[in-house]
Amino acid sequence: MFRFACLPVAIALAACMGASAQSVAAPSTHLSLLAQAEGLPKEFHEHFFDVPLAVRVMLDRQVLGEAMVVLSRDERVTLLEFSDTRDSDIGAVEREAWQALLQKGIALGPCERQCANGLVAVHYSLENSELSLLSNNAERDINATEHYEQPEGGSTGLMLKNQLNLSGGQAQDLSGRYGLQAIASLGNWTQTFSGQLTKSGGPGDEVQHSVYELHTQKELQNNFLRIGYFTPDSIGLSRQPRSFGNSPDTALGLMLGSSDSLAKDGAKPSVYPIYVTANRDATVEIYRNGTLINTQQVKPGLQALDTRPLPGGIYDIEVRLIEDGTVTSRTDELVYKPNNWSNPNQRWRYNAFLGRESALLSSVENPDDGALTAGAAVNYLLHPRAVVGLSARQVRDQSQLGASMDIGLSSQSSLYTSVYQAQDRGVGMDVQAVHNYGSGSVILSHNRSWLDNRDTWETLSDGSRVRQRSPYNGNISNSSLGVSHRLSTQNSLNARLSHSEGQVAGVGLDLGWMRNAKLFGHDTSWRLSVFDRPGSASSGNQRNRGVDLSLTMALGSEGKRLTGSVGSRASRDGRTDRNASLGYQQDIKSGPVRSVNAAVQTDTYGVGLTGSAQFETDLATGDVQMQRSSYNQALSGSLNLSSNLMVGGKKMVLTGQDMGSNAGMIIDVESDLDEIELRADDLSGSGAILRPGRNVVPVAAYKGGTVQFDFQGNDAPAATIQPARALYHLNKGGVAYQKIRVMKTLTVLGRLVDAQGNPMKGHHVVNHASRGVTEVDGFFSMELSASTPTLEVVRDEKVMCRFALDTNILPTDGDVLMAGDLRCIEGRVAGQLAQG
Repeated sequence: MFRFACLPVAIALAACMGASAQSVAAPSTHLSLLAQAEGLPKEFHEHFFDVPLAVRVMLDRQVLGEAMVVLSRDERVTLLEFSDTRDSDIGAVEREAWQALLQKGIALGPCERQCANGLVAVHYSLENSELSLLSNNAERDINATEHYEQPEGGSTGLMLKNQLNLSGGQAQDLSGRYGLQAIASLGNWTQTFSGQLTKSGGPGDEVQHSVYELHTQKELQNNFLRIGYFTPDSIGLSRQPRSFGNSPDTALGLMLGSSDSLAKDGAKPSVYPIYVTANRDATVEIYRNGTLINTQQVKPGLQALDTRPLPGGIYDIEVRLIEDGTVTSRTDELVYKPNNWSNPNQRWRYNAFLGRESALLSSVENPDDGALTAGAAVNYLLHPRAVVGLSARQVRDQSQLGASMDIGLSSQSSLYTSVYQAQDRGVGMDVQAVHNYGSGSVILSHNRSWLDNRDTWETLSDGSRVRQRSPYNGNISNSSLGVSHRLSTQNSLNARLSHSEGQVAGVGLDLGWMRNAKLFGHDTSWRLSVFDRPGSASSGNQRNRGVDLSLTMALGSEGKRLTGSVGSRASRDGRTDRNASLGYQQDIKSGPVRSVNAAVQTDTYGVGLTGSAQFETDLATGDVQMQRSSYNQALSGSLNLSSNLMVGGKKMVLTGQDMGSNAGMIIDVESDLDEIELRADDLSGSGAILRPGRNVVPVAAYKGGTVQFDFQGNDAPAATIQPARALYHLNKGGVAYQKIRVMKTLTVLGRLVDAQGNPMKGHHVVNHASRGVTEVDGFFSMELSASTPTLEVVRDEKVMCRFALDTNILPTDGDVLMAGDLRCIEGRVAGQLAQG
């Protein structure tokens, strides 16, 4: 039926040649289809009414999408499908609502009934093949919307993450941790719980329990409000001024501050405009890391590009100006749209908390339990390239102050500095400077302070909190100069010179050379490093000098790698330790084990062995490591295990899949095909592989979106997915539910005729798997469910007749079923095959 997609162009051309001037009218002065078609040659009428036409659908002067529709002589329009929505700024949730209304068929002109979604009027323009919808929301400006709207009525759901970490061996006691993190959504509030059980493995150590998050939080357009039991943190700021001294482990109170959770990423222009100058009408292509991310049409002359559609962040782009199909200029530009400072008109950012220190839900005693604690921090956008910050805290009887400045000296250079002071502790400072040039970068840093971390906690990368593992009390200073330089696509150098005072003291030097090349026909990465570092406990407090040459070789099959190294270093007693290693790594695509790694090492003390494996099952994921020390031949091992429990839509699932997001969707897949893999893609960037049964897909919080379903791989089976997409709009912690069905299909070819054998055009033919419309000669082609081979003929929302096709009798050609003529007799519940 898509052969008619170009007909509107020919029809519009004929109309312009033969129609009067009054044939074109604005939507406000509705001109009927029959009046617009008066200027068409008579033979075109059969290809204009009751046949598929390609149109552009406009909603309140905004593009809703490109679509296929059917126009009928009784002034009605029926949507078949949207074919392209890439040019639309209207959200998927709203588009789905209009699609459902248009598929039922609506009358052209002023809306008098079925005026859902605030519909006011509908108009079709023959001249430009455009269907215009006017709603009572016509005055809106979509581009001016800077924040996502939260779901109407909020959302519900629970996402719970379990983590188990164990470590021990012959030379060490067993230590472990069980962590529990839960995020729940109730209405437009998000509830958070974080707690853990720990055993450090020391002599006589007992299991400790602690809870450091149990609060509810509400996101507003530019702010957040948190109430409950929490650990004060620095969310909402561009730069958090540093401080030192005791910090409140947990507090019972409230916290508020700036928030970008509801801000639209990329909806605002770059702080620094990007200009192009064209001599002729031209096209601009914008590339990031060699990938095309946007194109724009430009007129002759000097003009600024529209940077609002570009992603947020600070990054380099290449702008190509194309005139008459030829690239006439290439320029490198900088997009400056900081993700955490999205609106330069809002120069202030802040957070503040007030409460009482509390260890109510922890077994660790706190002598200051009940003491008042408060703090505040602010950032101010002094200049588009300069952010200043101030912070103040009162913790127990100690005041802490901090100040910072973050300066972008140029598009390649930046400087960050901070000064902080704690009562009875002293003053500290921190300076970091970064310069990026074409082939590398230079990083200079210096910090100096007085540190006492004997009674503070450390937050690990997985979010867990433990006491400082290296307690220290005294002055510390660290300075370093690092240089990275790319010699060519295959060779690069790096160097780092450092000086430190405190727990580790002295001057250190590291030099490295990396090369990517072929070795025996295999891709190989080489690294040669030379070092001279200050002494530590692992080097007998003697300087650690040495050299190391290592390689990683990719073997023939994908995911197989060989590693090796030789070198020298300082041993545990300060002498020279010559060492070598050889290892093998392999990725595994099938089964619960995802990768394995084994290596053997030799050094001054003997031979050591290491091995590890990563695994993933339907219920949990993790890794296990084993090691035999060359120093004392002691065996040790560790285990990391995690799983996620999700509850939403009255459904529950336990999965080992890493969610990586703050909202999710539970999806049940029913399939006519046993061995089938589907691909679920959230247009916000995440995705997952679906198999028959219960699955989980991570989705974005706050931003309404669509999960698209398709077959995995390039060889799609003869089947259809219903529905092909699922909408969601969730708050943080929200969980949605969707059930989809994969139906094995046949392509049915047939012709619909009436009782006299005349072709019936413009009738909708509906099946469980798809829908189509008959053409001028009554022919139709569509997908048909193999398990339910029935057809239903509909006209003006009235069922005309039904057919039950016998796939055992009708001729087939591969996956194509030849239905022949189907006689539809009005007034009868069932149709029949045409005779003779």
